[in-house]
Amino acid sequence: MSLSLDSTIKLASGNLIPRLGFGVYQARSKECEDAVKKAIDTGYRHVDTAQAYHNEENVGRAIRNSGVPRPSVFLTSKYMPSHTVYSPTEVLDVVRKSLKKVDRCGDDKPYIDLMLIHAPWGGEEGRKNNWEALTIAQKEGWVKDIGVSNFGIHHLKALPPPVPAVNQIELHPFCQQRDIVKYCEEHGIAIEAYSPLVRANKKHYDNEVLVKVAKKYGKEVAQVLLRWSLQKGYIPLPKSVTPSRIESNADLYDFKLDQEDMAEIDGLDKGSEGAISWNPVNHE
Repeated sequence: MSLSLDSTIKLASGNLIPRLGFGVYQARSKECEDAVKKAIDTGYRHVDTAQAYHNEENVGRAIRNSGVPRPSVFLTSKYMPSHTVYSPTEVLDVVRKSLKKVDRCGDDKPYIDLMLIHAPWGGEEGRKNNWEALTIAQKEGWVKDIGVSNFGIHHLKALPPPVPAVNQIELHPFCQQRDIVKYCEEHGIAIEAYSPLVRANKKHYDNEVLVKVAKKYGKEVAQVLLRWSLQKGYIPLPKSVTPSRIESNADLYDFKLDQEDMAEIDGLDKGSEGAISWNPVNHE
């Protein structure tokens, strides 16, 4: 099946998640709202925010003002746990605050499509309490699907049922986290890729393989990175506040990387040394 901006992946619950997301990390206030509005106008239907980004309210307002019906926009947020162990009830109170902020989406009954635990902090007890809280939020209808972010294999194995719908991890050609990806694929966990553009790092964008492939297809390196992620079966979450970049990051569907190009890009993996973000997957 050919990919398009309308392409989706079916989660374990049966709910559909758009294949291309729009990230809003570090985007604040009106800048965030303008970027989300531009993304929706461009055709994105998946927005990824978090409590730690301090812009849930802006994202909610932008969705409400976009003119696109709330059910047509897939909204993800993330609960940021503490190193302190909190009870499920205490965690639920924090999740409820996110729900109130995105209530500006304007739906009759506010909800979040996907709520993630942002990091595996709090130890095994804390992770279990956090997960229990999210399962309650799901049963209450506050969130439709629940998942995790930055979880390693041992974190995933220790979680009680249900299996997370999603694991959002740093993922790009230079940091492919193949063991975690394999585990998630084997257990029906969809994989979201944050930092799929390697934060536009010049060293990576000058990589001879990426430059050669981009030239071959008449595309930008950023577009090659995102197309690679899509063809790997991931859900990339590019972030930008620049209108032209928001558009170009969605212009991915008039070319397809051939097997040789995919293999050559796969060969750029540097393991953990290729990570550009904090890497909590080894956290106990």
